[in-house]
Amino acid sequence: MHPDQIKQLILAGMSCEHLSLDGDGQHFEAIVVSDEFVGKNRVQRQQRVYQTLKDKLATGELHALSFKTLTPEEWSVQHG
Repeated sequence: MHPDQIKQLILAGMSCEHLSLDGDGQHFEAIVVSDEFVGKNRVQRQQRVYQTLKDKLATGELHALSFKTLTPEEWSVQHG
């Protein structure tokens, strides 16, 4: 899959204040910043992102994605 395809799936499935994605076509790493993560733990945040990609993960079209999930406040602290 192309990184832009993955970004579009995430953006279509949830609101993001920031989304960056790097990858080599096989392995991808994303940073997802969303107010949907407020009050959620790390596992709940990951489940929310995976939910947007479940069809591609189920078919094996996408299989290696790691990501960092942050609230807008956490993003602001890290990137002032």
